[in-house]
Amino acid sequence: MQNTLLVGLSKQMVLERQLDVVSNNLANMNTNGFKADRSLFQEYLSSSAHEDNFASSDRRVSFVQDRATFHDFTAGPTEQTKSPLDVAIDGDGFLVVQTPGGERYTRDGNLQINNQGQLVTSSGYQVLGNSGPIVFQQTDHDVNIAADGNITVVEGTARTDSVRGKLRLASFAQAQRLLKEGGNLYAPGEGATAAIDTKSQIRQGFIEKSNVNSVTEMSRMVEITRTYTAIASLLQQQSDLHKSAIEKLADVPT
Repeated sequence: MQNTLLVGLSKQMVLERQLDVVSNNLANMNTNGFKADRSLFQEYLSSSAHEDNFASSDRRVSFVQDRATFHDFTAGPTEQTKSPLDVAIDGDGFLVVQTPGGERYTRDGNLQINNQGQLVTSSGYQVLGNSGPIVFQQTDHDVNIAADGNITVVEGTARTDSVRGKLRLASFAQAQRLLKEGGNLYAPGEGATAAIDTKSQIRQGFIEKSNVNSVTEMSRMVEITRTYTAIASLLQQQSDLHKSAIEKLADVPT
């Protein structure tokens, strides 16, 4: 009887953590370049409580365990904005940005120019090129970002193109080791070494949206909630049965 309670409790703990993952996905369904998280489960077998003098060992009890979460790096849908500073990445690459904590990586291509003429993310972090931060002049116009990330402008009244830099794209052989941070950024985790990405291409005037499917995530949330409620009901029944058994055993016949 105790095994039923322990197995049910282990499942409820897993469902609670899974609900946190699904809730975070739903909260970022409109975040540009966001990548959903998924849960990994495994069976954990443990022998039940028993005396050592049994003729044969008891059948092991099966518990559920959430081993980890992983990033779903499936590309999200792209939306055309026609803004010359918006970029979407075709491929596995990440934009490299400079933060107070060091270099970070993002798929959010909603870029802007700040008061110092620097190319920055929507959170204000500098976007890095192959030679450092990308800086524009006040007279620059007609910004063009090529598929290889090369940025050119028309300077002043001149009709010749001037180069302002080339977007630096990074890729990772072990992208699952990247750590999510606030502001839609990734930090390099242990073993996640950035390499120069030469395969991905830039699409100017487009934004990659979140890869979260709202219908799927809402269905998962409903399923998790119902399962949690069903297990709670089962545990209550087992608790009542346990209580009833104790009361009857304690009832000494007269």
